[in-house]
Amino acid sequence: MDKHGFVRITTASNKVSVGNPVANADEHIRIIKENPHSDIILFPETSITGYTCQKLFHQKALLDAAELQTLRIAREVQHQLVVVGLPFRVGNSLFNCAAVINDGNVIGVVPKDFIPNYNEFYEGRWFAPGSKAGEDRVEFGTKFESGRPNANTLGKNIVPFGSQLLFKHTAHNGQEVSAFVEICEAIWMPIPPSSFAAIAGANILLNPSASNETIGKPEYRRNLVMGQSGRCIAAYAYASCGPTESTSDLVFGGHCMIAEGGHLLKESRRVGDGETPERDSYWVTADVDVEKLQTERRTTTSYAESRKYLAGRDHYRTVSIKLISYHSDRKEGLLRHIDARPFVPKNEATLNNRCSEIFGIQTCALAKRLECLGPNPKVVIGVSGGLDSTLALMVACKTFDMLKIPRSNITGVTMPGFGTSDHTHTSADDLMEYTGITVKTIDIRKACLQEFKDLEHKPFGINIMDTCDLPCDLDKFTELISMLTPEKRAEGDLVFENVQARRRTEYLMNMGFVLGTGDMSELWLGWCTYNADQQSMYNVNAGVPKTLVQFLVRYIASTDCGETAQGPTNSLYNTLMRIADTTISPELLPTNEEGEIEQSTEDHIGPYELHDFFMFYLVRNGFTPEKVLYLAEQAKGWEGEYTTEDFKKWLRLNIKRAFQQQYKRDNIPNGPKVGSVALSPRGDWRMPPDADPAIWMENLK
Repeated sequence: MDKHGFVRITTASNKVSVGNPVANADEHIRIIKENPHSDIILFPETSITGYTCQKLFHQKALLDAAELQTLRIAREVQHQLVVVGLPFRVGNSLFNCAAVINDGNVIGVVPKDFIPNYNEFYEGRWFAPGSKAGEDRVEFGTKFESGRPNANTLGKNIVPFGSQLLFKHTAHNGQEVSAFVEICEAIWMPIPPSSFAAIAGANILLNPSASNETIGKPEYRRNLVMGQSGRCIAAYAYASCGPTESTSDLVFGGHCMIAEGGHLLKESRRVGDGETPERDSYWVTADVDVEKLQTERRTTTSYAESRKYLAGRDHYRTVSIKLISYHSDRKEGLLRHIDARPFVPKNEATLNNRCSEIFGIQTCALAKRLECLGPNPKVVIGVSGGLDSTLALMVACKTFDMLKIPRSNITGVTMPGFGTSDHTHTSADDLMEYTGITVKTIDIRKACLQEFKDLEHKPFGINIMDTCDLPCDLDKFTELISMLTPEKRAEGDLVFENVQARRRTEYLMNMGFVLGTGDMSELWLGWCTYNADQQSMYNVNAGVPKTLVQFLVRYIASTDCGETAQGPTNSLYNTLMRIADTTISPELLPTNEEGEIEQSTEDHIGPYELHDFFMFYLVRNGFTPEKVLYLAEQAKGWEGEYTTEDFKKWLRLNIKRAFQQQYKRDNIPNGPKVGSVALSPRGDWRMPPDADPAIWMENLK
């Protein structure tokens, strides 16, 4: 386990010599030695002997050898948890067992509770179910006749025996690993035993299995593993025996999987996957995040309530284990995929499905709100030609079409200001024309200039009272700000910006039911003007992060949802794609001499892809900034684009603004939650607006 709570798990399907524990033990030891940094190594059911021994399971020679070779394997294991499978005698019964190994010893034996004896399975002929065992401790280690190794040489252990054993390690930083073993058939049961074990505290569930291959079975098996990891908020590791098993009537695929919280982290190849079957051992390795799992369990308060189902079943015994405490500097790096854009799926089909889902949620939410406004509702949207307002407008169009309300009930308002570029103004005009909505244009510059005069404000040091007559001399003022140096424009003028933002909102509010356009990333950073674009009657974009907005606009462009009689689809498509490629800017500061946008939001507050990454792990998982930084360094998708210092710089800004701007989020309008992260004070995210970020900043030093 490393300091960030990652536990490395290897699930292996070993090459089997059926009925030869010596050769199989050799292969186990080889695999263990090739995975020295794995905290947990899981082998299949009866991996020491092979699963298909049948009547040979009743041969003393095989049983002796299986026990002896398990002890030999144990000698090679130190601060790892290794699970192997073997037939094991207790009294007059034979059990299909998993031997759990740690620190050079067998520390526990888990019998299989559910013995399949139907269709192709015939285990009831060889094994008794674990529930029939009358012992809770057993002797592991056989006394051999003279001339052979004896108990004093190999070790003789009295170890816990049973199906309710938790193998627990507590690291110096308080992180806990609690592993539970259930064997094969258990996960196919209506209520797998791991469900109760998870409620009792197990966060890593291990399944040594011998599942044969039939048509359609692999997909179902995969869904079982993923589903159980999701329901239990746990990691679930699965290792099944492979094609070197005896194939008298069955073929085994060697399916190995590691899942976490409902998501598949790693999956091996298998027989039937379309490739040449592997004839040697193979394995998969992944790092599971137990800190994340513990956080999710605490956050999901109903999870604790499920302990009531343990009544009469809470007989779990804890066995202490020792795992290596690594730092986060393993040569292999982090063995799990960390996507640089966690909100944006890399697979195109998955991305399109997500966009379709989000668009559907947005339209459904707006439809309900519109139905409450009366039989002929009307809305007003400030259309800037930027990404956010474009998405809000397309949601409105789709919703009005769904409710069979004319799009003319949507009023799109363009309000050019001192920073409005010809590019965005043209995009806004085209967008409104091609969607067939009602168009209104209000030039806010004179009103803003008058307000500067009333406030006795000097924008960028320009004395309006001395240079402009009443009524406001707009041309004169425009000429003066056009002469500002790039350095002077870059200094900014907060009053100059806020007056424009609030004037726009005032006009919109006085016109009707205002549809908000601000996205979730802007809300997290507080990149909005209080009592201006921060406010609306309903905000359809409140749950959509900035990195997804662009893809949503492109998705909409590729569908026919915007086709109208006023503009052909290709014209609307071209307009939407042009907007998707536009620089993100509030357009509140003057353009340059060529009329181009100079106020880039990302130049000022940093790349949105970084801020969305930080927000995802800070809000969704509650990780420390140190861990978020580590994940950013490990993420795939921006290799070489950012340095560690870049990550630190923008992460500090992210945290600082998130704390300082909470007062804005406390007063945001209603809006639909579309993903696993939301910032509404009525939903996921509640925090005091005067909280101190000192310990978060200190964590980054």
